[in-house]
Amino acid sequence: MDLMRQGVPVSASVRGWSQPHKRILELAEVGVHVHYRPTGYPLHKRLWRRMNTGKKGWPVIEFERLLATEAPALVVFSETAALPAIDLLELCVSKGLAFVSISHTSSPDWWPDDKLADRYRKAMPMAHRCYFVSKAIQKLVEKQIGDKLPNAEIICNPCNLDRSATLPWPSVGNGSPLRLACVGTLHPPSKGQDILLEALADPVWKDRNWGLTFYGEGPMRDRLERMALRLALQDRVSFAGFVEDVKRIWEENHVLTMSSRYEGLPMAIVEAMLCARPVVATDVGGNSEIIEDGVTGFLAESATVSSMIKTLERLWNRRADLEEIGKAAAASIREYVPADPVAVFSEKLKRLVHIR
Repeated sequence: MDLMRQGVPVSASVRGWSQPHKRILELAEVGVHVHYRPTGYPLHKRLWRRMNTGKKGWPVIEFERLLATEAPALVVFSETAALPAIDLLELCVSKGLAFVSISHTSSPDWWPDDKLADRYRKAMPMAHRCYFVSKAIQKLVEKQIGDKLPNAEIICNPCNLDRSATLPWPSVGNGSPLRLACVGTLHPPSKGQDILLEALADPVWKDRNWGLTFYGEGPMRDRLERMALRLALQDRVSFAGFVEDVKRIWEENHVLTMSSRYEGLPMAIVEAMLCARPVVATDVGGNSEIIEDGVTGFLAESATVSSMIKTLERLWNRRADLEEIGKAAAASIREYVPADPVAVFSEKLKRLVHIR
């Protein structure tokens, strides 16, 4: 939207869910030409199978259809996975299209075979830039494809919060519990909520005054609720679903707890720190790039129950200092994240294609 407001035409290819996200609708409202990929529509499934019977995969077919109606000066691949589909990168190279990639995360379990890694080693240096949201993800992806990327650069994502917002520390009266929040998709294979629940089920936490609220939705909510019940934590743990206003979360909670198995650089951590809340997180992805252990938060060495138990114990032992740790977190994250990450990134893209 920032580029559109500056008069730079933008098109977007998004998954065609039956109910588009409101932000996609907002893009269309400001003039972005939104292309809905039909894979999300059940009525198109049979048509899509017929289209996908040749050597070309559906991403290439869809991309070629898009290019037939657009003449992009720059293609931006923004991926929640480590890297964009290799076929799309190679198509850009073969057509001489300028492109950049944005990698938001990578799993240590993702290793391409040698043939695929070789294709990435050839295609990725042809990008104008390979953007990563953390140094850790850049390093991991370079290890996984087997070479350094000379065109790599670190960028910051925007967050869903006014960085000037200041929130008072939640009241702590006699008998008030320490209120923990876990924010993110309910997906234990990546977010590790099971690790957090098992750590809090340790006997040492039985007689302590605390509560945990999960914020977010996901495909594994039922199993997490069942796990909380099985661990006899149902009176301490609640599920609030998705909350659009991030400030509401941090008006009520003292600490963000994230036991992720892998990450890029979670915006939930950035937002909690902006709200002057300390963070307990596993040392994965870019977490250690923004959390100073014992100063602005607490880092667990690994995504394991034993490591999380030790880290939560350190948190509990310093609960009298948590408000000051939160203030240190707020000051630190404001030095790391630009005042307007969107404007910074827009300028980077404009410079790449020489748009004034």
